Amino acid sequence: MSQAVKKSAGKSVKSTAATSKKSAGFSAEERAAMKERAQELKAEARMSKSREEGERAILAAIAKMKEPDRAMAKRLHALVTAAAPALMPKTWYGMPAYTKDEKVVCFFKDAGKFGDRYATFGFNDKAALDDGAMWPTSYALKELTAAGEAKLSVLVKKAAG
Repeated sequence: MSQAVKKSAGKSVKSTAATSKKSAGFSAEERAAMKERAQELKAEARMSKSREEGERAILAAIAKMKEPDRAMAKRLHALVTAAAPALMPKTWYGMPAYTKDEKVVCFFKDAGKFGDRYATFGFNDKAALDDGAMWPTSYALKELTAAGEAKLSVLVKKAAG
Protein backbone atom coordinates (compact mmCIF):
# COMPACT_ATOMS: atom_id res chain seq x y z
CA MET A 1 0.00 0.00 0.00
CA SER A 2 1.39 3.43 -0.88
CA GLN A 3 1.82 6.27 1.62
CA ALA A 4 -1.04 8.29 0.05
CA VAL A 5 -3.43 5.32 0.28
CA LYS A 6 -2.46 4.66 3.92
CA LYS A 7 -3.06 8.32 4.86
CA SER A 8 -6.35 8.39 2.98
CA ALA A 9 -7.48 5.11 4.54
CA GLY A 10 -6.58 6.37 8.03
CA LYS A 11 -8.54 9.57 7.56
CA SER A 12 -11.63 7.84 6.26
CA VAL A 13 -11.63 5.40 9.16
CA LYS A 14 -11.33 8.25 11.66
CA SER A 15 -13.95 10.40 9.98
CA THR A 16 -16.32 7.44 9.68
CA ALA A 17 -15.86 6.66 13.36
CA ALA A 18 -16.41 10.28 14.30
CA THR A 19 -19.61 10.59 12.30
CA SER A 20 -20.98 7.28 13.56
CA LYS A 21 -20.86 8.52 17.17
CA LYS A 22 -24.13 10.29 17.85
CA SER A 23 -24.02 13.26 20.19
CA ALA A 24 -26.32 12.76 23.15
CA GLY A 25 -27.04 16.51 23.34
CA PHE A 26 -29.07 17.85 26.22
CA SER A 27 -30.94 15.46 28.48
CA ALA A 28 -34.71 15.70 28.82
CA GLU A 29 -34.20 17.29 32.25
CA GLU A 30 -31.81 19.90 30.82
CA ARG A 31 -34.22 20.74 27.98
CA ALA A 32 -37.04 21.09 30.53
CA ALA A 33 -34.89 23.45 32.65
CA MET A 34 -34.14 25.59 29.59
CA LYS A 35 -37.86 25.76 28.78
CA GLU A 36 -38.57 26.76 32.40
CA ARG A 37 -35.96 29.51 32.15
CA ALA A 38 -37.49 30.82 28.91
CA GLN A 39 -40.90 30.92 30.60
CA GLU A 40 -39.40 32.71 33.62
CA LEU A 41 -37.85 35.36 31.38
CA LYS A 42 -41.17 35.92 29.56
CA ALA A 43 -43.02 36.17 32.88
CA GLU A 44 -40.44 38.60 34.28
CA ALA A 45 -40.86 40.84 31.24
CA ARG A 46 -44.66 40.92 31.74
CA MET A 47 -44.76 41.65 35.46
CA SER A 48 -43.17 43.83 38.04
CA LYS A 49 -40.43 42.23 40.04
CA SER A 50 -42.04 42.13 43.46
CA ARG A 51 -41.00 40.11 46.46
CA GLU A 52 -44.49 38.58 46.64
CA GLU A 53 -44.35 37.31 43.04
CA GLY A 54 -40.89 35.84 43.64
CA GLU A 55 -42.09 34.24 46.86
CA ARG A 56 -45.08 32.66 45.07
CA ALA A 57 -42.82 31.33 42.30
CA ILE A 58 -40.39 29.79 44.78
CA LEU A 59 -43.14 28.18 46.85
CA ALA A 60 -44.68 26.71 43.67
CA ALA A 61 -41.28 25.30 42.62
CA ILE A 62 -40.77 23.81 46.10
CA ALA A 63 -44.25 22.24 46.05
CA LYS A 64 -43.28 20.30 42.89
CA MET A 65 -40.25 18.71 44.59
CA LYS A 66 -40.23 15.22 46.06
CA GLU A 67 -39.35 14.55 49.67
CA PRO A 68 -36.87 14.88 51.34
CA ASP A 69 -35.78 17.71 49.01
CA ARG A 70 -39.07 19.57 49.48
CA ALA A 71 -38.54 19.76 53.26
CA MET A 72 -34.92 20.86 52.75
CA ALA A 73 -35.98 23.54 50.26
CA LYS A 74 -38.58 24.91 52.69
CA ARG A 75 -35.98 25.12 55.46
CA LEU A 76 -33.42 26.71 53.14
CA HIS A 77 -35.98 29.26 51.95
CA ALA A 78 -36.65 30.27 55.56
CA LEU A 79 -32.90 30.34 56.27
CA VAL A 80 -32.07 32.58 53.29
CA THR A 81 -35.01 34.89 54.00
CA ALA A 82 -33.89 35.30 57.62
CA ALA A 83 -30.15 35.53 56.97
CA ALA A 84 -30.33 37.93 54.00
CA PRO A 85 -33.74 39.64 53.80
CA ALA A 86 -32.40 42.04 51.14
CA LEU A 87 -32.05 39.18 48.62
CA MET A 88 -34.98 38.99 46.21
CA PRO A 89 -36.63 35.56 45.79
CA LYS A 90 -37.29 34.19 42.29
CA THR A 91 -37.01 30.99 40.30
CA TRP A 92 -34.04 30.36 38.06
CA TYR A 93 -34.25 27.43 35.62
CA GLY A 94 -37.18 26.31 37.77
CA MET A 95 -35.09 26.29 40.95
CA PRO A 96 -35.49 28.50 44.03
CA ALA A 97 -32.96 31.33 43.77
CA TYR A 98 -32.18 34.60 45.49
CA THR A 99 -30.91 37.71 43.72
CA LYS A 100 -29.15 40.99 44.36
CA ASP A 101 -29.32 43.69 41.69
CA GLU A 102 -31.18 41.16 39.50
CA LYS A 103 -28.22 38.74 39.55
CA VAL A 104 -28.51 35.30 41.17
CA VAL A 105 -26.48 35.12 44.38
CA CYS A 106 -27.53 31.66 45.61
CA PHE A 107 -29.86 28.84 44.60
CA PHE A 108 -31.14 25.39 45.60
CA LYS A 109 -31.14 22.51 43.13
CA ASP A 110 -33.12 19.49 44.29
CA ALA A 111 -31.71 16.04 43.54
CA GLY A 112 -34.65 15.18 41.30
CA LYS A 113 -34.04 18.20 39.04
CA PHE A 114 -31.44 16.39 36.94
CA GLY A 115 -31.61 12.93 38.53
CA ASP A 116 -28.65 13.61 40.83
CA ARG A 117 -27.62 11.63 43.88
CA TYR A 118 -27.91 14.67 46.16
CA ALA A 119 -29.38 18.16 46.30
CA THR A 120 -27.12 21.21 45.95
CA PHE A 121 -27.05 24.65 47.50
CA GLY A 122 -24.89 26.86 45.32
CA PHE A 123 -23.53 30.37 44.99
CA ASN A 124 -22.94 32.30 41.77
CA ASP A 125 -20.17 34.80 41.11
CA LYS A 126 -22.33 37.67 42.42
CA ALA A 127 -21.90 36.14 45.90
CA ALA A 128 -19.29 37.97 47.97
CA LEU A 129 -17.54 34.79 49.09
CA ASP A 130 -14.06 35.38 47.67
CA ASP A 131 -11.47 33.78 49.95
CA GLY A 132 -7.99 33.87 48.44
CA ALA A 133 -7.39 32.04 45.19
CA MET A 134 -9.94 29.24 45.72
CA TRP A 135 -13.23 28.68 47.60
CA PRO A 136 -16.26 26.40 47.34
CA THR A 137 -19.25 27.61 45.34
CA SER A 138 -21.70 24.77 45.99
CA TYR A 139 -22.49 22.27 48.69
CA ALA A 140 -23.94 18.78 48.33
CA LEU A 141 -26.88 18.18 50.66
CA LYS A 142 -28.12 14.70 51.53
CA GLU A 143 -29.81 16.11 54.63
CA LEU A 144 -29.91 19.46 56.35
CA THR A 145 -28.58 19.32 59.91
CA ALA A 146 -28.48 22.13 62.48
CA ALA A 147 -24.73 22.46 61.88
CA GLY A 148 -25.29 22.64 58.12
CA GLU A 149 -27.98 25.28 58.56
CA ALA A 150 -25.65 27.36 60.75
CA LYS A 151 -22.84 27.14 58.18
CA LEU A 152 -25.10 28.03 55.26
CA SER A 153 -26.64 30.90 57.22
CA VAL A 154 -23.17 32.45 57.72
CA LEU A 155 -22.33 31.92 54.04
CA VAL A 156 -25.62 33.44 52.83
CA LYS A 157 -25.09 36.52 55.02
CA LYS A 158 -21.56 36.90 53.63
CA ALA A 159 -22.70 36.22 50.05
CA ALA A 160 -25.36 38.92 50.25
CA GLY A 161 -22.65 41.45 51.13
